[in-house]
Amino acid sequence: MKQEEGKHKYGMVIDLDKCIGCGTCMVACASENNVSVRTDESDKERSIAWMQLFKITNGKPFPQTEVSYFPRPCMHCHNNTPCVSVCPASATHMDYHTGIVSQIYTRCIGCRYCQAACPYHARYFNWYDGYAFIQPFPKGLERQLSPEISVRMRGVVEKCSFCHHRLMRARTRAYAEGRRELEEHEYITACAEACPTQAITFGDLNNPKHKVARLSKSVYAFRLLEKLGTEPKVYYLSTRNWVRRMADNYRPDQLEPVGAVKT
Repeated sequence: MKQEEGKHKYGMVIDLDKCIGCGTCMVACASENNVSVRTDESDKERSIAWMQLFKITNGKPFPQTEVSYFPRPCMHCHNNTPCVSVCPASATHMDYHTGIVSQIYTRCIGCRYCQAACPYHARYFNWYDGYAFIQPFPKGLERQLSPEISVRMRGVVEKCSFCHHRLMRARTRAYAEGRRELEEHEYITACAEACPTQAITFGDLNNPKHKVARLSKSVYAFRLLEKLGTEPKVYYLSTRNWVRRMADNYRPDQLEPVGAVKT
């Protein structure tokens, strides 16, 4: 069943030709959203990273080798959202007013159905006590946490929220000024703000005046696993054909996007 369309649909476009794989988006996301870090992070199956950075290659030997980096946040699927469909506790919800898929930690029962259902592996389970159970905090450590984000406890799932607290902050400021509509620059995610190459663009996909809406309609724009019909709100851009083909398991007989250049 297709989700009801709201006035706003926030999303992002990530230009892979600009991404240099520096990881600044990952650091900004973790710092902004109080993502806990364990003393030993060598077991990556237990690590938590709302924004994950991957490296892919065209599989050709040197000197034809090409490398591309792509950041992967939660896709915030708009149609038949897999995680929402399977959650027995209604701990995750797609807000059709904004298009943001939320995670409500106090409702989560830790069954991890959503984690199994997510085709993008964008959800993470807390196997260990994080910041919530550090008592007492080492002197000064409490000042590094954001007061706008609740810390998570062991046994719950968490994921990228498109920095929803920033939306609430922007709305509060707008209401105080007697406005009901936000300007494009008033609500952007931490990863988009921190990216040194401006590879990440965030905004309202329903607003044709927003840069993100224009970029999403580029002939070089694509989404991961589009064949699933989940309609992710995270788009990618790349002029390289092999990068676009990796995103959706293209068949050899499929045609190129109209206007795209083969590389």
